[in-house]
Parts: sequence; C-alpha cells; structure tokens
Amino acid sequence: MQRIDRPLQTAATFVNRLAGGIIVAMMILTCADVVLRLFGRPIPGTYELVGFAGALAASFSLARTALDGGHIAVEFLVDRLPTRLQVLLAALGSLGGAVLFVLVTWHSFIYALDLKESGEVSMTLGFPVYPVVLGIACGCGLLTLVLAADVIRETRRLFK
Repeated sequence: MQRIDRPLQTAATFVNRLAGGIIVAMMILTCADVVLRLFGRPIPGTYELVGFAGALAASFSLARTALDGGHIAVEFLVDRLPTRLQVLLAALGSLGGAVLFVLVTWHSFIYALDLKESGEVSMTLGFPVYPVVLGIACGCGLLTLVLAADVIRETRRLFK
C-alpha cells in the first residue's frame, strides 16, 4: 500500500502548495486592484482572474484535504457503531466519492476539450477557459485516486 500512498501524498502536497500560491496571488491581485482603483486605474479582468484562480485553488486542495481527513464527516454517530461496521461505512463512503469524482473528472475533461474546440474565451481578457477546466479535472482526478486508495485500504482492514 505504501507504493500507492507515497506518490499520492507527494502529488497531493504539491498541488495543495500550488493552491496556496494561487490564493496568495489572488490576494495580491485583489489588493493591487483595490489600491489602483483609488487612483482611477483598476486592473482589467481582476474579477475573471480571481474567479478562475478560486476554482483552481479549490480543486487543487481537495486531495490533500481528503488525505488529512479534513472533509465533513458524521463521526458522532459512526463512532458508536462496531469497528467492523465503521470500516465498512468508510469503504463505502470512499467508494461513493470515488465514483462521483471519476464522473466529475471525466465530464470536466470532456467539457475542457469542447471549450478548446469552440475557442471559448473569457469576456474581458479573452483568456482561454479550457486550461482552467483542465486544472479542475486534474484536481478532481487526484481526489479520485486518493479515494480509490482509501477504498483499497479500508477493504483490506475489513478482511483482516
């Protein structure tokens, strides 16, 4: 299992750091826009860039959050169940999440290809939209891998 876990942790940590850098860039851009607005010189496209960056930051942070167990869980109820049932519920929850996010990844990828083919660009800057959607697909794809590894780990625990 460590052959799977180590690369996933490395990749999740890397994209999570990218998400942090994106958030810092969003903050700098927003602050610069506010200050320049005081002088009547706003930065064009700030709203678009912050929106794109927010979507990327959110999707890039999903996998690391899942590895850290940072997503919402109903533990107060599950903790009262027998251990074997807890493990089964964890495996089923991870399986459901993996199925959901493999669909999100797949459809995001298809949507990005459609956007590229159609030449869709943002309204103010004329920035192509498909790289952002591809980034979202990558973040969701990494989460899918993390959840699939959780399914394997919990299934092994179940049969020990």
